[in-house]
Amino acid sequence: MKGAGLDGVSVHHVTRRTFCRWVGAASAISLGCSGAPETPPSSTTGRSKVVIAQDPKLRDTRGKLSPQRVAALLNRALQALFDRDHPAEAWHQVVRPGQVVGLKVNCLAGKGASTSVELVEAVCESLQQAGIRPDKIVVWDRLNADLESAGFRIRERGPGVRFIGNDVLGYSDELYAHGKAGSLVCRTLTEVCDVVINLPVLKDHSITGVTIALKNLFGAIHNPNKYHLNAGDPYVADVFMLPPIRSKVRLSICDAFTPVYQGGPSYMPQWMWPFNSLLVSLDPVALDYIGWQLIEQKRAEAGMKPLRELKREPRYIFTAADAQHRLGVCDPQRIQVIRI
Repeated sequence: MKGAGLDGVSVHHVTRRTFCRWVGAASAISLGCSGAPETPPSSTTGRSKVVIAQDPKLRDTRGKLSPQRVAALLNRALQALFDRDHPAEAWHQVVRPGQVVGLKVNCLAGKGASTSVELVEAVCESLQQAGIRPDKIVVWDRLNADLESAGFRIRERGPGVRFIGNDVLGYSDELYAHGKAGSLVCRTLTEVCDVVINLPVLKDHSITGVTIALKNLFGAIHNPNKYHLNAGDPYVADVFMLPPIRSKVRLSICDAFTPVYQGGPSYMPQWMWPFNSLLVSLDPVALDYIGWQLIEQKRAEAGMKPLRELKREPRYIFTAADAQHRLGVCDPQRIQVIRI
């Protein structure tokens, strides 16, 4: 059933039983990302797809996330995005057995406003069911301390899934550059991972407006503090264009279980809401655009000013879609939102 969109974005509500039949055959579109699958899924109209998968019963009576329901929500979202009958078939569009898969989490804010442990566990389990050995999965972020503050246990080596910060392996000797960005990139990404799955959090940001999929890759470089001028424009887009990042990030799965709509990126419980959702897309620009609109809507509901009036509208999202970057699309007429 077709419904009202986000700022003109086409929105479709699809039942769990019928979404695979509704989506139809996938067609190939180019998002200008050399590392993306050759035939990323889209609607038959050639628009970028963003799945918003929601479960109002995601939490138990104590307010804690249910690992089983998180896993089921993830698998439904993957099947909807890739138009597949089984999540393993969806993963095979992104990663092949034998490849090392990096999960780029966001842990700077600690527990409560970081990528949830339950989501990471669900992704790891789903990948293993798709034939990816646990020792081929690496969960990483800036620092070991950041991972620990978010509830993860460091495991630098061993037979299971590894959990490491950039401080373990350090950064590349080579300086990568694009536009106004020049950075060393963490060796976890450049030397260990074949494929990166981006696991950001849906959050307001006090300088750049929002921090979602694109900005999450600031955690892959040695000097992110230099790139917050002008609300992050064009720096966020330029960093994502650095060759190791652009070629290896394949998929974004945004933790929107408890988004932050004001005061981010820190943990701000007074400005968070239980959205109980995942945003999933092959297109990080489209995902960021939709995530931004969701935050603006929540801000409006709370009587807050739009980010534009606060001089922190995330213009870098538009820059990421321009002719010099081509990282995705932010034209609402070219984004198809699928709610399940």
